[in-house]
Amino acid sequence: MNSLRLEFDHVGITCHEPQEDETWVEATRVWVTNPRQHPQSLEFLRYEPDSPVTGPVRERPHIAYRVPKGTLEALLEAADEVLLEPWEAQKDVVRVAFALKDGAVIEYMEYMGDPNQWFPAERNEL
Repeated sequence: MNSLRLEFDHVGITCHEPQEDETWVEATRVWVTNPRQHPQSLEFLRYEPDSPVTGPVRERPHIAYRVPKGTLEALLEAADEVLLEPWEAQKDVVRVAFALKDGAVIEYMEYMGDPNQWFPAERNEL
């Protein structure tokens, strides 16, 4: 897995203020923005107090990479630590997992559908 070159997807940054055009992710109880709409591919994440996400995923920025189908588990085996096991963040579109690798929080994104698709437009009222 060391020779596999991954494709950049976005950088995720935790914030505490509501953002424009947030969408809700029930599994992790977090509001997220669409990095495809940001000029620097930034995703802002705003966790609800009862979110099950803790530790480095919630407290530190992450970098997300698109991974080829069938490589997610092998990448996690090569990680220093698995922070969040794989789950379907968007049904039939993308499986994600978070890991520590070389001191960085990494999100691995295995797209099953269109990698340019983002979450449905469930918006927070600002």
